[in-house]
Amino acid sequence: MTPHPHAASARDAKKAAAEAVGVDEEYIGLLVENFYARIRYDAMLGPVFNSRIKAWPEHLERMKQFWRSVLHNSGSFSGNPMLKHVAIPQIGAVEFDHWLALFEQTLAETAPSDAARQLIAGRARMIADSLLSGIHIHRDGLLPSRMKGVQHA
Repeated sequence: MTPHPHAASARDAKKAAAEAVGVDEEYIGLLVENFYARIRYDAMLGPVFNSRIKAWPEHLERMKQFWRSVLHNSGSFSGNPMLKHVAIPQIGAVEFDHWLALFEQTLAETAPSDAARQLIAGRARMIADSLLSGIHIHRDGLLPSRMKGVQHA
C-alpha cells in the first residue's frame, strides 16, 4: 500500500530535519551500539537487560529500527514496547531516571551536534515518560499525576 502523498511528504520532512542536524542512519546505529554497550555493563540496568535479552545482535537491530522510526518516522519498527516494559516487575521511576541519565551521557559523548542531542534527548524523555505512565496504569491503576499522596507498600 502506497502512503498518502501528505504522509510521505511529512515523513520525508522529518527525516530531512533529523539528517540536517547529523541524525542519519549511521549515527542512529552508533548511538544504539554505544548506549547498549553501556547498559549491558551497568550495575543497575545490566542485570535487568541481560536476564531478558538472549540475542543481543537481534535486539540491537530492533532498537535501531525503533530509533529510525522515532527520529526519521521510517515506519521500520513494529511492536509493542509498552507490553515488554510492563512485564518487567523490577523497573520503575528510579530505573527510568537512570536509563535516561545513561542515554543522555551517551548522547553527550556521541551526538554530532547540540541540536541532534536536544532532538534525541527530548524524544527519549517523552518515550520514558510514556512507558513509565503506562507501567503505573497497568500496575497501580493510577496515572502518576493522580498518585500524589498515595502510599506504596
